[in-house]
Amino acid sequence: MTGLTYLASPYTHADASVRERRFVEACRAASALMARGEAVFCPIAHSHPIDLYAPLPQTTEFWMAMDLPVLRRCDRMKVLMLDGWQNSKGIALEMKAAEAMGIPIEFIEAERRLPQPEDVHDDE
Repeated sequence: MTGLTYLASPYTHADASVRERRFVEACRAASALMARGEAVFCPIAHSHPIDLYAPLPQTTEFWMAMDLPVLRRCDRMKVLMLDGWQNSKGIALEMKAAEAMGIPIEFIEAERRLPQPEDVHDDE
């Protein structure tokens, strides 16, 4: 698949263990898409480790300012339907922005396992 996929998923939650689980699930989904040949930007995979190292503002406005410039450069958006995705203010704003930019949106289920090395093949 050509172009860049923006992988949206819920993250914010009062419970740190829920945020960690959502991070892991987002990474699993990004990995599965990449193993199939998709170029993927996953804001949660990018931002969660940075936030652990140097905590950043936990506001929707802050994260939209970080993520929407990347979304503008993407060719498609995929929404990972983890628990909480339908109530996520961030996902709602990302979807609204994608629609305004004419970026197609697809909804995907969470993968239940990471791709194994034998699943990935080099064509070289």
